[in-house]
Amino acid sequence: MSEQLSGFAALNLHSDVLAALTAVGYEEPSPIQAQAIPVILDGHDVIGQAQTGTGKTAAFALPLLSQLDVKANTPQALILVPTRELAIQVATAFEKYSSQMRGVKVLAMYGGAPMGPQLKALRMGAQVVVATPGRLCDHLRRDEALLDDVQQLVLDEADEMLKLGFMEDLEVIFDACPEDRQSVLFSATLPASIKAIAEKHLNQPKHIKIAAKTQTVSRIEQSHVFVHADQKPAVVLRLLEVERFDALIGFVRTKQATVDMAELLVKNGYRAAALNGDIPQAQREQVVDKLRDGSLDIVIATDVAARGLDVARITHVLNIDMPYDPESYVHRIGRTGRAGREGRALLLVTPRERRMLQVIERVTNQPVPAIDLPNGQAVREARLLRLLDQLQPLAEKAEAHRGAVRDELCQRLGCDAAALAAMLLSRMTAGQAFTEAELAAEQPAQPSSRPERKRGERPERGERSSRGERSERAPRGDRAGAERGERPRRQREEAPYEPTPGRVRVRIGLGRRDGVQPKNLLGAILNEGGLNKDQVGRIQLRDTFSLIELPEQGLNQIMDRLKETRLAGKPLKMRRYRED
Repeated sequence: MSEQLSGFAALNLHSDVLAALTAVGYEEPSPIQAQAIPVILDGHDVIGQAQTGTGKTAAFALPLLSQLDVKANTPQALILVPTRELAIQVATAFEKYSSQMRGVKVLAMYGGAPMGPQLKALRMGAQVVVATPGRLCDHLRRDEALLDDVQQLVLDEADEMLKLGFMEDLEVIFDACPEDRQSVLFSATLPASIKAIAEKHLNQPKHIKIAAKTQTVSRIEQSHVFVHADQKPAVVLRLLEVERFDALIGFVRTKQATVDMAELLVKNGYRAAALNGDIPQAQREQVVDKLRDGSLDIVIATDVAARGLDVARITHVLNIDMPYDPESYVHRIGRTGRAGREGRALLLVTPRERRMLQVIERVTNQPVPAIDLPNGQAVREARLLRLLDQLQPLAEKAEAHRGAVRDELCQRLGCDAAALAAMLLSRMTAGQAFTEAELAAEQPAQPSSRPERKRGERPERGERSSRGERSERAPRGDRAGAERGERPRRQREEAPYEPTPGRVRVRIGLGRRDGVQPKNLLGAILNEGGLNKDQVGRIQLRDTFSLIELPEQGLNQIMDRLKETRLAGKPLKMRRYRED
C-alpha cells in the first residue's frame, strides 16, 4: 500500500474497500471524508454540510460498505437522493467502492424507469438501495416491510429534496425504517426545514461542516465575457478556438438550446452532443460514457440533465446562458475542478445580466473577472498551433513517404514546392481566416459592461434581474412562482390563457384546501413523471384542483407513470382539462 493511501488505511475501513480504493487510484481522503468516515463508523448520526465536488459520496459510501453484512440479502443501507441522475451516479460509486467485495448488490431506484426490473432486483436481494423518495414510496405501497432491515439511512442533498417537494415522502420513509437505525444527512445548506428534520429524526447527531462553497470554486479559474445575446453562437465558437481543453461541458437553459448548440459545434468540426431531459435515459448514459472515454469532447446540457455528472476529463465549464441562481452556478462549475483537480469556468454575460453576476460573486465570495473576447491575433495563433499539432508528427517521415508524389505534382502543376504547400494549406484550412482583414471581419462586437437600460425599462423576455430570473419559456408569474415555491397571485391564476404550443393543460384533483403548494406539485411531476423543468409549463393552483401544462406528445404515458403518485397523502387524479 502506498504511503499516500495510508490516510485511508488509518480510517479503519474494511480491507476489501481499501483494495477497491487502491484499484481506482484514490490517494488521500478529502476533508469531508477524513472527518465523516470515523464518526459514521462509530455509529453516530451525522449532519454533514458539504457542497458537491468535495467527495461526500465516498464519505458515506466507504463506511457503510465497511459495515455491510454481505450474507444478508435485504436492504441494509438506504441512500435517498433528489434526482435520477444523482441516483445513478451514487449507485455507480457504491459499485466501484465494493468491486473487491463478493456478494454486494447495489440497486438504483428512480422514477421514469420501469418498476419491473427494480422489483426483480429487490427480490434477488440488494443490500444497498439508492432511491429517489417518490419512487421508493411507490415500492413501499406494494411492500410495507421493504425497509424493515435498514440499518443506515443517508439523505444526500437534503436541501434539494425539500426544494422539490419531497417532505411528505421523506416522512413516510422515516416511519418505514427501524427506529434504531443510523441516520446521516448531507446538505449544502442548513435551512430551518433541514434543522427540523434533524431534530425530529436524528439521534444526537454529530455536526461536520466543510467550507465547501469557496473551496469548490477557489481551485477553478473563473472568468466572464460580456456579449450580446444574439452573438452567443459566434462567441462560443471563438472561445473554443483559443481555449485548450480536454473535455468541456456547456450549460444552456432550454432543451432546444442544447440541440441547437450541439448541432452548430458538430457542423464546425467538434465532437459534441446534447444532453437534456427529453433524451432517453439509455442514450443519456451513452453520451456520458462517450465523454468519459474520449469519443466526445463537448456536451451541451441543461442543469437538470447534468445533475450528478462526474467525468474526470472535464477541464472546462462554459456557461453559455446565465444560471438561474448562484447555487446553480456553483453546481455547474463543480463539474470541473473535482477532487482537487484544477479547472476553468467561463460565463457569458449579457449587459442586462450584470446584476446577477454581482450576486454570484457576493454569494460565492469569489471574483469572476472580466476578459475580452479573443482578438484576431489570439485566434490566428490558436489556429497555427492546431496546424502544428497536426503536422508535427508527420514531419520526420513525410519526405520518405510522399516526396515523390510532391515532385510529380509540382511537375504537373508547373509550380515549386512552396506554391504547392500553400495550395494544400489553403485546402486544409478552408473557411478559416488568417489574414488581418479576414480576422477582423470575424470578430464579434463586444458590448459595454454597463447595462444599457433606460429608466423604467423592463428586462427583456427571458432575462432575469438580480431579484429573480425568469426562464425564456416561462410566462410571467405562475411558472417562476412555482419554482420558487410562492403562491401565484389570484388574478393571475384565474386569467384565461392559451396553452403553450406543444403542451396541454392537465387537471389535478388537488388544490389549496388539500394543503398543496406549487413546489410540491412541481416536485412530484418532475421526479415521478420522468420530466424536467423545461417540459413543464404554467401551474395554476385553485381551491379544489390545480392546472398544469404538460407535453402533449406522450401525455398518456406521463399520466400513466403518475397514476399511483400521491401528494399530501392523496392521489393526483389527473385528466386532460377541457374548458366548457
